[in-house]
Amino acid sequence: MPDPMQKILVEEPALSRCLKQAEIDSRMLAMIIALIAIWVTLNFLTDGIFFTARNMYNLAVQSSVVGIMATGMVLVIVCRHIDLSVGSLLGFTGMVIAFLQVHVFSLGAAWNWPLTILCGLVLGGVIGLWQGWWIAYRGVPSFVITLAGLLMFRGAAYLVTDGRTVAPMDKTYQILGGGIDGSIGALWSWIFAIVVIAWMLIHCMTSRRSCIKYGFKVKPMWIQILLLAIGAALVCGFVILMNAYHKPRTEIPRGIPVPVLIMICVVVVMNLLTKITRFGRYVFAIGGNPEAAELSGIHVKKITAFVFMVMGILCGVAAVITTARLNAGANSMGTLAELNVIAAAVIGGTSLAGGQGTITGAILGAVIMQSLDSGMVLLGISSAMRQVVIGTVLILAVWFDVVYNRNRP
Repeated sequence: MPDPMQKILVEEPALSRCLKQAEIDSRMLAMIIALIAIWVTLNFLTDGIFFTARNMYNLAVQSSVVGIMATGMVLVIVCRHIDLSVGSLLGFTGMVIAFLQVHVFSLGAAWNWPLTILCGLVLGGVIGLWQGWWIAYRGVPSFVITLAGLLMFRGAAYLVTDGRTVAPMDKTYQILGGGIDGSIGALWSWIFAIVVIAWMLIHCMTSRRSCIKYGFKVKPMWIQILLLAIGAALVCGFVILMNAYHKPRTEIPRGIPVPVLIMICVVVVMNLLTKITRFGRYVFAIGGNPEAAELSGIHVKKITAFVFMVMGILCGVAAVITTARLNAGANSMGTLAELNVIAAAVIGGTSLAGGQGTITGAILGAVIMQSLDSGMVLLGISSAMRQVVIGTVLILAVWFDVVYNRNRP
């Protein structure tokens, strides 16, 4: 006769059972709890300044640059590589964009800044593809190639204008940086929120219908309604917070900053790229087992080169936001950005062993990193000490990754 006590001991905890039913990643939940704890602590230490609308607006804009590049870093690390050149590549492409916009193109404002953006994205993609070619087709370790890129493109950023800052940028172009006019206002922010909530509802209904149609397991209805309500509340809360920050000397709400919208578009594209395309499936297959991927017919070298090309394009996107926000091109742009980007990807759940990582997790990691940096700035902590803290957080994140993978069934 079975022992009742033994049954109790082996019975799955209620919380774990609920998480499995809701299909919520326990690691992602832990990061969300950590982010909330960090926010509450920093708000207490700064006497309420951290949770002000102004600081949260700036935090959203700052997280956009790191978050955009972190989505590309996820693919790089999933492929069992690393890219140390992203900060220097941001600086170089940003300087080229600024130089072209201020000194070269003279086709009028209507064509000036779009052409410079296109040139910056193409340049970033070509450089990324060039680095990927050395790594994939010539067998040079990514650490060496991208370390060389870190040095080369930092120097190249200086050589573009011999170290001189290039300014000012086009008025329309500055909107992309999230400055005074770089937001969409209260009305369009609410329209955006309605569209997002409607998409969440439609996606939830279609996914449930598809699961039922093909006989897959579906979440309990109450869990889906709860998750949908939480998502809608978060979207509305974000819009309310962004609308609470007004333009200088006015009562006009700023609304959602443009860099955040750009980051959202990048997240959507990268999620689609990783989840519904062969390219994305191949990337994770290569990270899981490169030899098996090669034997199964996947062109590992080609995919690896393309991964670094995508990383380069995303560095170009980040350069656009940075130069627009600064209203200038400075050769120091992106200095040490590679540390925050790699840390964001790792904190977000991307395993350094390869084969595992999520785009959403990288964005959450970027927010965590920028929250720590923003909070330390508000507390008056020196730049040197902030680097010590960021380095410590990176060590803890990697240690957590090792422990998590070791204990995972």
